[in-house]
Amino acid sequence: MTISLPDRIPLDAIKQARQRIKDSAVRTPLVRLPYEGPREIWLKLETLQPVGSFKIRGARSAIGALDDARLRKGIYTASAGNMALGLAYCARERNLPFTAIVPEDAPAIKLAALTRLGARIVPVPFERWWNVLLEHRYDGVEGQFIHPVSDLAVMAGNGTIATEILEDLPHVEKVFVPFGGGGLACGIASALKALEPGARVIGCEVDTAHPLTTSLEAGSPQTVPHARSFVDGIGAGGILPEMWPLVKGLIEGAVVVSLEETADAIRILVERMRVVAEGAGAVPLAAALSGRAGGGTMCCVISGGNIDPARLAAILTRSPGATEAGPAPAPVTAA
Repeated sequence: MTISLPDRIPLDAIKQARQRIKDSAVRTPLVRLPYEGPREIWLKLETLQPVGSFKIRGARSAIGALDDARLRKGIYTASAGNMALGLAYCARERNLPFTAIVPEDAPAIKLAALTRLGARIVPVPFERWWNVLLEHRYDGVEGQFIHPVSDLAVMAGNGTIATEILEDLPHVEKVFVPFGGGGLACGIASALKALEPGARVIGCEVDTAHPLTTSLEAGSPQTVPHARSFVDGIGAGGILPEMWPLVKGLIEGAVVVSLEETADAIRILVERMRVVAEGAGAVPLAAALSGRAGGGTMCCVISGGNIDPARLAAILTRSPGATEAGPAPAPVTAA
């Protein structure tokens, strides 16, 4: 399916999205990380949204942009977890049927939350799930499909994060954003280009899958090997075709971190800030702390906190295998 997107999300669309989402999403705090060193690091805590991630912004924005006729048969999406949670939450508020097409290895904690919100869940193999993102549809499910990445209203909702950051930290120089499909990074970068052109968006990836870094280096979209890890919110094998023109024009740098660096960032957030982040949510902090993007006044979008409790316990206690794929090992405790 061929989709044509503008070179950035218009600022007016982001301002309209901010009005649409105000009854569902919260204005999250921006707090400074206590850190002894040359870096000034701030944290945008999207973990505090009602569904535990930033995705509620794009979900509410997209639903609010559709008229009643298009919503009559309900809505559906393809999501590994957080976008599905955002749409399920907003759909329940409006008594809309909602279906989530999820990969078969979607995190159990997110599936349980979807069930609590009344969502219909359709698990499919990862390759089929990725094709839904490419095709923008799934045969056999009724309703309006809302793309979790390239929907303009979704990206406009994501861009509201940048407007809040600039209100609280007008001198920000770099905004570190986890890069999965690019909808969050491009929404934020669009707002920054309009309001604070000197600020840069840094896309953050893990070494188990880094299509953004590879594609930026090559100057064209690339397919890369990708491996499953506890960082389940990001890490595909490529960039969606319709997103590449946006990505190459808006994202000014990328940083790849290891799973161990990500686990370290999770521990720092819990121990210093009492903030729980999932893997993808901690990747921006890991990238900022790595120094690979230099210094300056930096803001890390801590995008979500929906991590399996056993995984979190294993990471915090540095249990063997804590960062490996699959169920988290039980943390080691003293007898």
